[in-house]
Amino acid sequence: MKKKKTKGLIRVDAERCKGCGLCVAACPKGDLRLADDTDQRGIRVVRAGEGGCCTACGACYIICPDVAITVCRVTSESVND
Repeated sequence: MKKKKTKGLIRVDAERCKGCGLCVAACPKGDLRLADDTDQRGIRVVRAGEGGCCTACGACYIICPDVAITVCRVTSESVND
């Protein structure tokens, strides 16, 4: 039997992100972090999805004051043993 699995894919618009860290604090899975280095504006923007544990809950999207985050739901089928 096949079971559908939903994961999230987070996209961050680096030009809109001001590095406030609200989304990092809001993420229940810890899938967001501030970059180690700064961009051309001197801001440590958010990096996303490196942990691969996003559930597409949307908490980061909701709390972002700059509308810099988009959360996409990705559904895949897996075989249930």
